[in-house]
Amino acid sequence: MTAATAFDPRNHRLCETRYFDDFRVGERFNLPSRTMTDGLFAAFSLASGDNHPVHYDVEYCRAHGMPHMLAHGFQVVAQTCPGAGLFPHMVEDSLKGFIEQSSRFLGKVFVGDTLYCALEITELVPNRTTGVLTMRSTVHNQRGELVMEGMQKYLLMKRPAAA
Repeated sequence: MTAATAFDPRNHRLCETRYFDDFRVGERFNLPSRTMTDGLFAAFSLASGDNHPVHYDVEYCRAHGMPHMLAHGFQVVAQTCPGAGLFPHMVEDSLKGFIEQSSRFLGKVFVGDTLYCALEITELVPNRTTGVLTMRSTVHNQRGELVMEGMQKYLLMKRPAAA
């Protein structure tokens, strides 16, 4: 095998690395849609340890006027994890850290709802060698209702100076 045909796993990437300087306000990163299934509710309950019946007992929910189990707020926030899309692949070499997150819950999410999540760059604050990239996170349901909105901040390196 020649050097030209040798496989190097470091070059096996989904996209080219981007740095703070490469992003623009208004860029949008849609995440794959996801239907909230019984299995996702069970997995979240196991991971979180939350044991309130509103999140795992459908008969309890029906007795309280709900059509099915209600998603925990953190379960909804988790759907905006950038790792479901391309953003983390873009910043593989430039990401210094996930530094802040907030969210507001505007509607209910039940088993069977399909969620459409997106991240949109709203602010870029440069520092000397890094910058803070802020994204608005949104979650809409299958009826087009905004059920959650929030904010995520990432610290990214600026593009290295040419040698």
